[in-house]
Amino acid sequence: MLRRLVFAVLILASCRSDGRTVGRPAQRIVSLLPSFTELLFAIGAGDRVVGRTTWCDYPPAALDVPSVGDGMPPNVEAVAERKPDLVVLYNSGPNVIAAQQFERIGIRTVLLDLNRLEDLGPAARTLGRLTGLEQRADSLALAMDSLLHQPPPTSTPSTTLAFVVWDNPPIIIGRGSYLDQLAALAGARNVFADVAEPSAQVSLETIAARNPEWIAVLSDSAGPPAFARRREWRAVRAVREGHFLPLPGGLFGRPGPRSAEAVRQLQALLAR
Repeated sequence: MLRRLVFAVLILASCRSDGRTVGRPAQRIVSLLPSFTELLFAIGAGDRVVGRTTWCDYPPAALDVPSVGDGMPPNVEAVAERKPDLVVLYNSGPNVIAAQQFERIGIRTVLLDLNRLEDLGPAARTLGRLTGLEQRADSLALAMDSLLHQPPPTSTPSTTLAFVVWDNPPIIIGRGSYLDQLAALAGARNVFADVAEPSAQVSLETIAARNPEWIAVLSDSAGPPAFARRREWRAVRAVREGHFLPLPGGLFGRPGPRSAEAVRQLQALLAR
């Protein structure tokens, strides 16, 4: 399933802020995106998370935190019941409206975008400033930044793949997504890297014409996706040959502190 993910930083307070100047470090945080939940636990603020979405399932300790719904859009009443002093949201239209509602009832709010790996560091540092955990956040940000400078494995020619995140209509991943970056770091080439957006709808004929060697799908099942059994999909060579890369959604469905592990797992799958 398609997941929305992240890159720049926008802070909303009663007056706007860029996150450099904050008041008292947040003590009760509601996180409304799995990436933010992972980052908060990774910088040592996990014990301050008092609300999460149903999708926030890592680390395991996050499951002990009460859920406030799927977060799309946020349930303002359920969030407010957790009595947070900070709500962290993905920067999208519905969430901007929710952030304004939170601000009106006196709850500090931060909206973060995270679409690309280079946005993980700034997001971690922003959360570090908001929680007073700048040193730990900076260490984490440096580690995540280093992934961007990791040379991809040398392979000529590169293995080609297409990320298919929805099948009817087909939706693929473009270079605007961190998944495109993970592919490159693992030594593969996304055949839709010319698509600037994070995701886009394309025709089945276009996928067949691009002729990827592998079809990567976000799935916790090791078997082929259901659409592989449909006759029209057999126009794609990788489907006919059963060349699927099942990528666990909990790891590949979000950018975060485990992105380096995602690269290693993708490399292992490509080396089969």
